[in-house]
Amino acid sequence: MMVKLENIKHIYFIGIGGIGMSAIARYFHARGIKVSGYDKVSTPLTQTLEALGIEIHYTDDVNLAPKDVQAVVYTPAIPVNHSELAFYKSQGYSVVKRSDVLQIISEGSFNICVAGTHGKTTISSMIAHILRDSEFGCNAFLGGIAANYQTNFWSHPRNVCVIEADEYDRSFLKLFPSIAVISSMDPDHLDIYGTAEEMEKSFIEFTGQIVKGGTLFSRKGLKREDDLIASNHLTYQRDNQKADIYTENLHIENGAYVFDVVTPKEKISDFHLPMGGLHNVENSLAAIAVALELDIPVSKIKTAIANFMGVKRRFQYLVRNESFVYIDDYAHHPEELKALLTGVKHLFPEKNIVLAFQPHLFSRTNDFAAEFAEALDIANQVLLLPIYPARELPMEGVTSTLIQNKMKTNTIMLKSKDEILTWIVNHKPELENNSVFITAGAGDIDQMILPIQQHLSTSNEN
Repeated sequence: MMVKLENIKHIYFIGIGGIGMSAIARYFHARGIKVSGYDKVSTPLTQTLEALGIEIHYTDDVNLAPKDVQAVVYTPAIPVNHSELAFYKSQGYSVVKRSDVLQIISEGSFNICVAGTHGKTTISSMIAHILRDSEFGCNAFLGGIAANYQTNFWSHPRNVCVIEADEYDRSFLKLFPSIAVISSMDPDHLDIYGTAEEMEKSFIEFTGQIVKGGTLFSRKGLKREDDLIASNHLTYQRDNQKADIYTENLHIENGAYVFDVVTPKEKISDFHLPMGGLHNVENSLAAIAVALELDIPVSKIKTAIANFMGVKRRFQYLVRNESFVYIDDYAHHPEELKALLTGVKHLFPEKNIVLAFQPHLFSRTNDFAAEFAEALDIANQVLLLPIYPARELPMEGVTSTLIQNKMKTNTIMLKSKDEILTWIVNHKPELENNSVFITAGAGDIDQMILPIQQHLSTSNEN
């Protein structure tokens, strides 16, 4: 059982460098509670936490684990044989999952919870940004770094929480939304759910957690749309007039999307979204719908959308000039890759698209090899990295070649990270002549960003 928040003087995080874990660590630190933690490797995220004064070590060693803690929080990604985790459990400490802590933090709050197999980080960041920028106010627990504020957490006296509701390990079933958003229910995490049907059941159960009188916004056309539970249920979709909320007159001006929003009550003209990707127009539609539900003035919503700088690793422009663009994205599911590459094609129809992709998890690669191949075929050239295992052990016969063999294009190359950097150096002139280069994946491909930037043009006209 989790001890009461008011009784915690020192809290310890196993896997503190995870994006969701670090947000909760920042929450406790902001409340003046001592925070410390373990992670496998030092990253920019852990270094930011250390700069705040949070002690972190990078060796699984019981001797380094603090003994004066009142609570231990761990991420499900931590292996079961982790010695520190086993020590705390065997010694009777209060040991809980990240989702348990989020449940306790959000008890008694007005909660805006954003779920979906993709899109949830961008939508939750947009909502939190609108609430902050408009001075409505909220506490934000995000699964990405909001570029406007360079953080994944902030606090506010107003008792409103914006929470990215994670379906992995069924974590989102511990949340009770006043407003819920479901952006997608495509099959994923089948290592947890077993079948797509079981995962869909979990999303339906999540909607059953919506408080009495609460509101659900879901993307029009979800497979189990009619089974979702909510007394007040509205749908949204960018280009579907059968949805309750949709866009009209979408076009591009000066590199930004401009569009009107149609709701059951009104039509609102001229939203400006500077973030790339047609899927992000749809993500903004969900955020706008939530903001309107909260009665935030339209003028303030428009201003916030227009100055939204995006989320780190979500269609993030790293280099952008007339002849060359470099985009980094977290896409690690076939539908996300499809949306990413379709968005790039729409914005840069004349440019050659070169994608470096790192598959994430053996199980996901095995489950969706054909779908990955179909999505990757949208690019002109693909540099395919080895699978990033994360929490998994290798599966026999499952490598990146499984995807390669199902692709139709001949312009695919299997490369290690070092080989990709060498390839970029050797092909720099042609890359910088009318190309879009993309890095995508949820593993450690982000470690390549800085070296790639250093090798390629750094003039930025974004």
